[in-house]
This record gives sequence, structure tokens and C-alpha cells, in this order.
Amino acid sequence: MADPKLELLTPANSQVLFIDQQPQMAFAVQSMDRQLLKNNVVGLAKAASAFAVPTTITSVETLGFSGHTYPELLSVFPRHPILERTSMNAWDDQNVRDALKATGRNKAIVSGLWTEVCNMSFALSAIAEGGYEIYMVADASGGTSPEAHDYAMQRMIQVGVVPVTWQQVMLEWQRDWARKETYDAVIAIAQEHSGAYGMGADYAYTMVHKAAERTEHGERVGPNPANQT
Repeated sequence: MADPKLELLTPANSQVLFIDQQPQMAFAVQSMDRQLLKNNVVGLAKAASAFAVPTTITSVETLGFSGHTYPELLSVFPRHPILERTSMNAWDDQNVRDALKATGRNKAIVSGLWTEVCNMSFALSAIAEGGYEIYMVADASGGTSPEAHDYAMQRMIQVGVVPVTWQQVMLEWQRDWARKETYDAVIAIAQEHSGAYGMGADYAYTMVHKAAERTEHGERVGPNPANQT
């Protein structure tokens, strides 16, 4: 039998799980810039929405400790339930298990906090007890130190977790620019969340292809050189 991990991720064979993307969890993240982390989480969420990939959101101790899930994430899925837990391991919660199983998809793309606790414990349990393939989004997850994140990723990789990045996932779903039904959405997400790649897309669209700018703005005034003394 062919290794299922050799299959590319597609909108039809994968699902996404966001674990504990909450402010108190983010406060302790030291493995990457926290604003960049949130940017990547929201970019992944928008990509999942654009491709209609089933998405589960779970939180831990919202009122007791962790605070509310990022509003920027929730606004992408305004009607999704938020599966509240007490356990650090999301696999311990039956509602999470049921939500994952209901999709009928075995490839679970995971973004969460912290890498070394909630992500790792879920990944190991979901593989051992649920038979899932786990794709851990390294740049949309964070740990309490660079070492905590890196060694957790290494431990997961050793047992079969596949490391990915959020933009890699989005472009793997797109796969072919001839797929025009999602083309505009992918470019828009890249422009908003992909840093230099998005800036380059903006430049190419407006300066090379002479497309309209993405936003309305005031009149461009000048130049008006001042008198030189």
C-alpha cells in the first residue's frame, strides 16, 4: 500500500484544527513574533474558509485562564461552535473527537498553542488512538521558548507528524493557478498575510498589469518642489 503521506493535501482530503489560539496562551510564546503568529493563524483560517475545508476550533479554560479565542480567527468562522475543554490534550475531549470524525477526513492540519504541550499531546494521542495523519503547521503554532517549540516539533516528527507551514498548505490546496474558482481568494489572502510575496503580488498587479489598487484613497497631491535657498 502506498504511503498516504505521499498524497498531496487537497480541499477534499483534509481538515483543520485550531487549538487554544487564545491571548493568555499567546502571552507566553517566545518561539516567534506573536503578531506574526496571529497573522499566520488568520491566514490559514482564511485559506481553509476559501477552500471550504472543514474546520474545528477548540479552546481551553476560556473564562478561568486563557481568555477568548482571537476575534480575527472567529470572524472567519462566525457560526462555528467553539469546543471548550479543561484538558490540555484536546484528544481527551469527546466533542473534539466527534467533530474530527464527522468530517470523514484522516488528514488533520493542526495550528495551536503551545507546541510542546497542547499540540504535541493531541498529535501523539490522535495518531495512536485515532489513526489520524497529523500535519503540524509550524509557523502557525508557538512554544514558550525556541527550544520548546523546536524539540516538540522534532519529537512529533520522529513519530510521523508532518511539519508544514501555513502558506505551503494554502498553495498545496490551490495546486494549479488554472483553478480560477479559488484563484482570487488565494491571491487576496497572500496580499494580506504573506509579507513580501503579497507585496510582490500587489506590485505586479498594479504596476505591470495596470490593475486598480486594492483600496480607495485620497487624491495623490504633488510633487510641488519648495524654493531652494
